[in-house]
Amino acid sequence: MPEQSHALKFSIVSGSYAVCQLPADASIPDWLPSSGFISITRAVDELSVVCSSDSVPTDVKAERSWACLELHGPFPFSMTGVLTSFLQPLGNAAVPIFAVSTFNTDYVFVPAKNVDAALQVLQNAGHELVRDPDLRPVKA
Repeated sequence: MPEQSHALKFSIVSGSYAVCQLPADASIPDWLPSSGFISITRAVDELSVVCSSDSVPTDVKAERSWACLELHGPFPFSMTGVLTSFLQPLGNAAVPIFAVSTFNTDYVFVPAKNVDAALQVLQNAGHELVRDPDLRPVKA
């Protein structure tokens, strides 16, 4: 059975973000900001951190200058095809992505240099860019 296609609402989260790679046995860095978007994932072979680019020391292995797009959830766990609906148009347009999921929603990072193209592609695919943060739904 094919996955459903969804028309999603999304916003741009302000700031520039970095995707960092630390050794698997590294402690949670003390340079992480105390507010804003932060994602920490420990895997067998690495500790990945996503946070504001300004917070990352220059000696840390990182891909910098990513823009953050927040999908307006929450999405029930039984809902299929949410990320596919959003990522497929970007993939078709050769826009690189880095995705992070939370309990309520998904965040898609695109290189800052590609953000205008990404916004156009997503809107052409039927997704709605919400520019007024006051219109964001209340999250559970």
